[in-house]
Amino acid sequence: MGLAKTRKVGGSLVVTLPKELVENKKIKEGEIVEITVTKVRKDSFGVLKGMKRFTVEDELAAHE
Repeated sequence: MGLAKTRKVGGSLVVTLPKELVENKKIKEGEIVEITVTKVRKDSFGVLKGMKRFTVEDELAAHE
């Protein structure tokens, strides 16, 4: 899962899928995909306020 920012195109909002996700899931142009939308609440200090720093173990676990 990743975060993406919406942008306006005409009267619609669009989200671009990150290249890594497209490659990992082998998504091709024209395919139908299912998405789940969860709105991330932003406060005046940013989305990641209070989040601890990543450790080496976190990085290694993310690539397993």
